[in-house]
Amino acid sequence: MRTITCSERSRWTTSSTTCFPTTGGSVQATRRRPPVAREEQRTPRLDVPREPRRALPRPSYDPEAFGRLSERIARYLGTGRFLVYMTIFIGLWLGWNNLAPGDMRFDPYTHTFLTLLLSIQASYAAPLILLAQNRQADRDRVQYEQDRGRAERSIADTDYLTREIAGLRIALGEVATRDFIRSELQRLVEEADEREREDSSR
Repeated sequence: MRTITCSERSRWTTSSTTCFPTTGGSVQATRRRPPVAREEQRTPRLDVPREPRRALPRPSYDPEAFGRLSERIARYLGTGRFLVYMTIFIGLWLGWNNLAPGDMRFDPYTHTFLTLLLSIQASYAAPLILLAQNRQADRDRVQYEQDRGRAERSIADTDYLTREIAGLRIALGEVATRDFIRSELQRLVEEADEREREDSSR
């Protein structure tokens, strides 16, 4: 009978158990992860925040569209048309529930239902107005920053032009004018005449 020898995996080496093809076995290389790597894979990282588990999906909306809608509602609440419509509505409500027959009144005296409607309207109107004011404040801040940038550029351009004009004035002050050149030429001519007279007198 033929003797088959195989190498066995050791804890302190990286060799693997291999069977020779002559015995009918297949070459297999087992690769195990060290215990530390397995433990790190199971343990979540401490620097990564854990995502909270939500039973219900979180609602998503477009902040820009919602902001435009709130501004439109807040702008309408501040118009005289809304005040007129609100006054007519409350007047009809109170008139019907005070003057109509008893069996037709749906909100008798103390008008609890009307008070509830007005409270709901006020509770929604106040946040919408505040949201519209915040958006307007953001736009004003952006506009202020743009105006400040334009003002700074205008000041820089003005300073540059002032320096350029001062430089041109200095340069023009150093340039010889026509009268100066004429006087210098006249002086040179006079000096030349004097030299000629001196030479002729000698």
